[in-house]
Amino acid sequence: MASEIREAFADEPALVSYVAAGDPDIESTKEYVKALVRGGTDVVELGLPFSEPVAEGPTIQQAIRRALDAGMTPDKYFELVADLSEDVDAPLVCMTYYNLIYQYDSGDGREGPEPFVAAAADAGISGLIVPDLPVDESDPLKEACDAHGLDLVFIVAPTTTDERLGRMLDRATGFVYVQGRLGTTGARSDVSSETHVSLGRLDGTDLPKAVGFGISERDHAREIVSGGADGIIVGSAFVDIVAEQDDTADRLEAKARELKAGALDGVNTAPEPENK
Repeated sequence: MASEIREAFADEPALVSYVAAGDPDIESTKEYVKALVRGGTDVVELGLPFSEPVAEGPTIQQAIRRALDAGMTPDKYFELVADLSEDVDAPLVCMTYYNLIYQYDSGDGREGPEPFVAAAADAGISGLIVPDLPVDESDPLKEACDAHGLDLVFIVAPTTTDERLGRMLDRATGFVYVQGRLGTTGARSDVSSETHVSLGRLDGTDLPKAVGFGISERDHAREIVSGGADGIIVGSAFVDIVAEQDDTADRLEAKARELKAGALDGVNTAPEPENK
């Protein structure tokens, strides 16, 4: 049976939208997530702040710092997720780092990936993205995700070897996160040529392919979907709006609507398959 996340890609290109939980506070995050969903977001990537976010560029690093300074913790995160899961009709994906998961203390004598995943599932999380988790060390988290019905999404970088790519695809569920360029997250003014190369390497998988890192404009979304992606992942463009704190919810909704429209444009401009 297809997961809730995978179903979000079933009918049209999906918009996966990231914000850092607790930036600038919990109540604002609830408002922002609802605005993103009203704008067309199909999957919400809700960042659980960690003090060493190695995959993030300055924009999201600062958002994480603001959230940590405001007191965000894993337990508060799960409470936020539980509230949101009652109010939004889109799967919630937890994006965080493995050290936080590995050291998670449930408060009842249990520690590590299994109690973390159990708490995430109880709160309403549908999947995990863990950018610093090597596929060869993913067994404990994968087993916990399978036991609790959560998807485990792997990030495929331009530098991922064919051998590691194969192991990732054997274990990945939900969708494949395609890192559209080398480096860290952050809004860019163009689409990297590495995006198209990476999508071409994934032609053989039946998992949906969503591209992230650098998408900020409607034309970016159109080009990426036209190039074969099943969805786009946008973070820094939304986090920039949150940081400015000016008519934030309305601007988030409008930006999501713009990017979703771009993704739909990409369907209409995609080349016809050769067998048609």
